[in-house]
Amino acid sequence: MIKLHNNGVFYENGKISNQSNTPKDIARKNTIAAQILSAHNTSGDDKALKIKFDAMVSHDITYVGIIQTARIGGLTQFPIPYALTNCHNSLCAVGGTINEDDHVFGLSAAKKYGGIYVPANQSVIHSYAREELAGCGKMILGSDSHTRYGALGTMGVGEGGPELVKQLLKDTYDINAPEVVLVHITGRAPKGIGPHDVAIALVGATFKNGFVKNKVLEFVGDGLKTLPIDFRNGIDVMTTETTCLSSIWETDEVVKKHYEIHGRPEQYKQLKPRGVAYYDAMIEIDLSKMESMIALPFHPSNAYTIKEFVANAKEILASVEAEAKAKFPKCKLDLLSKIQPDGSVLADQGIIAGCAGGMFDSIVEANAILKGGNVGCDYFSLSVYPTSIPVSLALTRRGVSAELLASGALIKPSFCGPCFGAGDVPANNGLSLRHTTRNFPNREGSKPGEGQVSGVALMDARSIAATAANGGKITPATEIDYDYTPIEYEFDKSVYDKRVYYGFGKAHPETELILGPNITSWPDQYELSDNVLLELAAVIHDPVTTTDELIPSGETSSLRSNPVRLSEFTLSRRVPEYVGRAKAVAAQEKARREGNVSDRLMSVLSLVGNADELAKNTQFGSCVFANKPGDGSAREQAASCQKVLGGFGNICYEFATKRYRSNCINWGILPFTLDPDTKFEYNEGDCVFVGNVREALILGQEQFSAKVIRASGEVEDITLYVKGLTEEEKNILLAGCLMNYYKIKNGN
Repeated sequence: MIKLHNNGVFYENGKISNQSNTPKDIARKNTIAAQILSAHNTSGDDKALKIKFDAMVSHDITYVGIIQTARIGGLTQFPIPYALTNCHNSLCAVGGTINEDDHVFGLSAAKKYGGIYVPANQSVIHSYAREELAGCGKMILGSDSHTRYGALGTMGVGEGGPELVKQLLKDTYDINAPEVVLVHITGRAPKGIGPHDVAIALVGATFKNGFVKNKVLEFVGDGLKTLPIDFRNGIDVMTTETTCLSSIWETDEVVKKHYEIHGRPEQYKQLKPRGVAYYDAMIEIDLSKMESMIALPFHPSNAYTIKEFVANAKEILASVEAEAKAKFPKCKLDLLSKIQPDGSVLADQGIIAGCAGGMFDSIVEANAILKGGNVGCDYFSLSVYPTSIPVSLALTRRGVSAELLASGALIKPSFCGPCFGAGDVPANNGLSLRHTTRNFPNREGSKPGEGQVSGVALMDARSIAATAANGGKITPATEIDYDYTPIEYEFDKSVYDKRVYYGFGKAHPETELILGPNITSWPDQYELSDNVLLELAAVIHDPVTTTDELIPSGETSSLRSNPVRLSEFTLSRRVPEYVGRAKAVAAQEKARREGNVSDRLMSVLSLVGNADELAKNTQFGSCVFANKPGDGSAREQAASCQKVLGGFGNICYEFATKRYRSNCINWGILPFTLDPDTKFEYNEGDCVFVGNVREALILGQEQFSAKVIRASGEVEDITLYVKGLTEEEKNILLAGCLMNYYKIKNGN
């Protein structure tokens, strides 16, 4: 199905070769990605890019913090179209008034600063961007990791909130020119195969080996012309799970028709590699060989064909149970009980939702598979969440929603909840099948600290419908005989015109922001001192640590506007003791600033130098060690919560994503890495002293000689690294965080 080629290739007029008369440096500039990046680069240097975006998008878990931070930096109005969607905290009964308070704040901010406000349940964030903001050759920045619009000719980048703050303050997104990987698509997908089948196979082939990490995926090939636009969008949005930086696709008549249907024909232009283009690696996808796929808990890369999974269910599910037992010793996940006497595997729930699953074509074909059957009256249930009101309206007008309801499925509002644990939470020990973006541990909403655990397996809407028609027995859609005739989608913008606030270019600075009692400002932060002493408050040796583990999704969503209250949940699902440890360190640092140095701090400092002198200029903060932290969400809170609790450093072998490393830097958390050969065999309570860290950063040093002070009193040398900082990133770390950086920059 998918082949990886870890060597550079040249591409010209649809042909791939290993050699060309065109030099690589010239041919690199001919990729679609390079053309778009160059058009948005303001640095004049094609290797060190300073990007300005055309538009931005945020949802109601992130936009409050972004706007609050930008206000501190001197925000007066939104310089580019900025859409504030309300698709995450849409359950306004959760947490009292605080969710709706965020929404009211969002509308007041859109009026004050000139933004676009999309009310709750009108659209999920990425559907709105596809419908109203995308354009061929454009770039969009979003505070959600699944900001991907490459199939529409738009380079989308998902980053933490501080990167959006920079754009709001007319600053730039600074990166080195990324490598570009050719994704060559051929063939035609068999009946029953959907975009999630291709996406799961792609993630399975590329995530664990880091094949496309922080690179741009560029999709070309004759196979594209066989794919409808929703199919392309469904693959594209899942490229986030490969850990690539962004994506871009060739555009054609199918894309042109998308813009015509959405009343924006002027946004189309043909995009294709120019002349001879050079790519750093290549992925081949043969659609004709695709099979129905499933991604087992607890990651989208845990990929199998459904046939392979069912045939080996006992062994595969036993390994999932073992992983759950290791992560959540208080819980017992019994998935082996899902295996039936006839060898089939029974699921408890099916969900088709969000930016990946809730698109028009997927729902129409799922209905065709289920039509005439029924979901049944046993434990299995099926819920369908269209991505937007225009999609829901089109499904209603064509009778699809009525037929789904008649089969026993539930039609629900446009809402991202099932993607992050705020909607359709399955029962304890449940197995939920979802055409959504992620299946990380507890992202379905269970709480292992309270003895609850369940699992999510990702599948395409078509196979979910086939499973529903088969009484909940996991079934590939390719094994179902059904009649399907595509229905042409009709977009009705009038429903947006009646509800969406279009305020770009119409700022009303006299408007007062409406601040509910839960909306608070960030606590004061301090500039980096001469030295830092970091106490390990969490040591995690898992292969990868997700942002969902660093700061849980689901029940914390309503608190994203309150940094202090939210910080209480930091690492609560992975290292419950972390918050108490971090607070204890922070209390000692507060006392030090007030001139009352604790006996413990003096004792540790005395092991590395003159304690009296060091106590004057050594910050004492907590630190997290993880092998590879930050896979998953772009949410800045994964880092900011650590800083609110007094965290000053992360130590790891590598960061899982650029966006998490950026979040750490923007919140003044030193992003230390280790040499791969270094054994990190230290424990919670051990400390790491980094002397002259401020001077070293000013001088641009990337290697730091540090000392580990074990709780037993032993002192050992260790080498840490901070590589590849831009000048601005260096100054942000020196200032203590992005907010402080802008205060200094603006003379505040």
